[in-house]
Amino acid sequence: MKVGIVRFPGSNCDADVYRAVTEGLGESATYLWHKSNDLEGADVVVLPGGFSYGDYLRAGAIARFSPIMREVIDFARGGGLTLGICNGFQVLCEAHLLPGALVRNQGLRFRCHDVGLRVENADTSFTTAYSEGDLLHIPIAHGEGQFVAEASTLDELEAEHRVVFRYADARGKATPAANPNGSARNIAGITNAEGNILGLMPHPERHSLAVLGNTDGLGVFQSLVAAVSAWSRHGSEGAPLAVAGVSS
Repeated sequence: MKVGIVRFPGSNCDADVYRAVTEGLGESATYLWHKSNDLEGADVVVLPGGFSYGDYLRAGAIARFSPIMREVIDFARGGGLTLGICNGFQVLCEAHLLPGALVRNQGLRFRCHDVGLRVENADTSFTTAYSEGDLLHIPIAHGEGQFVAEASTLDELEAEHRVVFRYADARGKATPAANPNGSARNIAGITNAEGNILGLMPHPERHSLAVLGNTDGLGVFQSLVAAVSAWSRHGSEGAPLAVAGVSS
């Protein structure tokens, strides 16, 4: 698997993703500059965490118009696996690859700490290494992480099992106290209707190496390896796989 990691001005989790892929999995990764028009043959494209373009206007609003995003959008719409982490999730929403929006945290404070994350759907290309109901401990680091959407959109996400991760307490309950930013229905991560694009606010790459004291997030990347491997075995003639992620 070759992972392409997009670097915007202000990205700061690109190296974390690189190490999760290369050291955590022993797979190949390369950085993709925001002004580039080439995904360099990546099987998976990641938009990493950070503060792209200083988060001016709205988080992700400027990054969405970077030259590289034309390639990422085509890649994702063509079926490529696409992961957006934190700021990357924001960019994906700004690019209309995922529904809803990420707005200022309830309480208007930047939150940076571990959270409980319950796996809601273990049957996606990003979560097959987990089981439904697994409780993970993953860091967050964002000021605009409150996921909002119209009630009809939220109902659709629920009905189609597109809510992949939900904030939960130590007992695995999705309580208001376990919700760090006020996200609707404790939603922490969602996919698109086709299931090839994932956006999530917590940072799995920051808990992907044993040296960090926790590897709960490694399963996201292990799942991608399995998805790419399965795609390769079937000899698909379709688009390559892509992943996008970033923090704010």
